[in-house]
Amino acid sequence: MASDLSLSWRLSGRGWANCTIADHEREADLTASSISEAPEDLLNAVSRVLTGQTEVRTQFEAEPTAYRWVFYRQDTTVWIRIVELSHGELHNSAGTEVWSSWQPVDRLVRAVIRCFDQVADTYGESAYRGKWGEHFPRTELEALRRLWRRRGAAGGA
Repeated sequence: MASDLSLSWRLSGRGWANCTIADHEREADLTASSISEAPEDLLNAVSRVLTGQTEVRTQFEAEPTAYRWVFYRQDTTVWIRIVELSHGELHNSAGTEVWSSWQPVDRLVRAVIRCFDQVADTYGESAYRGKWGEHFPRTELEALRRLWRRRGAAGGA
C-alpha cells in the first residue's frame, strides 16, 4: 500500500495542461487538452469512486494521444491505473500503462481536492478561464468536497 499520493495540474498554454500524479514509488506526467472536460470528468469520476462504484473510467484527451484513468474500488481502497493510448477510441489493452497504485479512497479524494484547491489559489478562477479556455470546475470540486465531508461524517469512505 502506498504511503502518499500527490496530484498537480499546471496550465501550460491556451487550452493545455500538464498533470503529474505520484506516489512513493512512481510518477507520471500527463497532458490534457480542453477539447474534453478533463478536470470536470476527473472530479466526477472520483466522486463516483467515493460513492462506491467499483469501476470508473475517465480520460484526458491530448490530441491524438489520450490518457485513460481507470479506478477499481475494493472496500476502502482503489487501484488507480492510467493507460496512455495513441488514440482515445482504443481499448485499454492497446495502450501502455504509465502509472498505477493502490490507494485508500480517502487519500485519493484528498489529493484531488488539494490539487484543484491549489489550482484555484495559483491562477484564480478568472485567469484559469483565460488560460484553459473554460470555467474553473468549481461546481464539481465543491460537489466532491461536500460528498467527502458527508461520507466522513457518516463513517468514512
